[in-house]
Amino acid sequence: MTIRYSVSEHVAVLTLDRPEALNALDLDTLVELRTRLADARDDDDVRVIVITGAGTKSFCVGADLKRSLPPSTSFGASFVKPLERAGAEGIYVRLMELGSLRIFKPLIAAINGYCLGGGLELALQCDLRIASKSAVFGLPEAVVASIPGVCGIQALQRAVPSAIAMKMLLTGGRIDAAYAHQVGLVSDLTEPEALLEESLQLARTIAANGPLAVQMIKKVIETSANVPLAQALEFTEMAWGALRDSEDRIEGRKAFAEKRAPRYAGR
Repeated sequence: MTIRYSVSEHVAVLTLDRPEALNALDLDTLVELRTRLADARDDDDVRVIVITGAGTKSFCVGADLKRSLPPSTSFGASFVKPLERAGAEGIYVRLMELGSLRIFKPLIAAINGYCLGGGLELALQCDLRIASKSAVFGLPEAVVASIPGVCGIQALQRAVPSAIAMKMLLTGGRIDAAYAHQVGLVSDLTEPEALLEESLQLARTIAANGPLAVQMIKKVIETSANVPLAQALEFTEMAWGALRDSEDRIEGRKAFAEKRAPRYAGR
């Protein structure tokens, strides 16, 4: 197994477990990662998902270059194949794109050490990124005559100011954790030894909120990202209405009135 998986207090933790390869993503790891993410998505006990890397040297350095040389199958022949077969035939970037999994539970990347290439693209697909002070970020694909093939070009442009994203993309250069925090690539910095616990504490704080509301907020954000404001507001009103009479919303108001912690059930 290349992914360690555990669930506690409504939080699923997925750990990339190839420290000898700096947690690089080979085909088996990508398939297992998607399987475990789907498990967490479908488990009603899970409200938040944390992704991290084993060891202290690396969160993830992206694709395992030693095991991802160009295949014998042509790109054109594989391009029209279903996701799993295309991945097996060399279009592994398709397996790294998580949008097709339709996960509306919050994803938190707990980043220790190197977060490079596809590793940064994985982190950019998470809703929150927390980094240890030893973390290093970069998209070095241009250095090896390639491009970020998952979402790095677009997602980095949205995550940080455009000029900074362009410099990182075109030079393949790296930035340290302090600078990543300064430009907003990560929300929090921690000491390396405190990274997982602080990430879990944030996850537990989110998990204590109404789970349907949390997932609906994420759904509204994703649905509204590229539509006119009027349509975004209309969808927001529909989402609010869908939750208006939910058991959790009623429980939240009762708990507030009674000055106690709410007991949410996800209904």
